[in-house]
Amino acid sequence: MPLSAFSRRTSLLLLAVAACLLSSAARAEPLPDRTPLEATTAQGERVLLHPTGKWEYVDAQKAAEARRVAEQFPENKVRPVDAQGGWVPGSRTLMPGDKDYNRGSLGRR
Repeated sequence: MPLSAFSRRTSLLLLAVAACLLSSAARAEPLPDRTPLEATTAQGERVLLHPTGKWEYVDAQKAAEARRVAEQFPENKVRPVDAQGGWVPGSRTLMPGDKDYNRGSLGRR
């Protein structure tokens, strides 16, 4: 049974799309290396440079001191990771231990 012009055109179109997808998948580049770089500041202190732009001291004692100082800045006083809610203006942030924490859609109390 011969193929109609429409089904022949459709078959060629599907073949072309499949070829494009396969060729683009074969050319996909590997993910970039995201390991932090170790560097030395002008004052001679060793630091780790992360790909996100963040940096930290290699020395654990200096890193802890820097973290303590950074916690004093208001821009670093953000919503805790374990908290729920607080995304909508006017709503409250629920901390672990709150009676409404992790209630989900339970409805009535």
